[in-house]
Amino acid sequence: MEPATTLRFAHAARLLADETRRLGLVTPGFRSPPRLAGLDRTLRWRPSGPTVAVRVRDRPWAAVLADLIEGVIVANRLVGPAAERVRAQLWATASPADAPSVAAPARVA
Repeated sequence: MEPATTLRFAHAARLLADETRRLGLVTPGFRSPPRLAGLDRTLRWRPSGPTVAVRVRDRPWAAVLADLIEGVIVANRLVGPAAERVRAQLWATASPADAPSVAAPARVA
């Protein structure tokens, strides 16, 4: 189980936003953490567009990525085959191989 980090969150949010725009969909804003305590994901609708907020701390990376992707699906009100197609495309875009490696900082004397 890979841990989630804010660096991975930011990288995935950029990748998903770029792909969402390329697909001609509404691109939500992404933030962390949600304003409501105890929730892993929230979606806020504002005049400027939707915002998907996802909790990163103490969660596996796959769960965080799934919440980001589902946030895009819900923000675009996609259902059925359209939702499945976009979901598959977003997963392919944000695959773990594309995530930045987050190595432990080097210790210096």
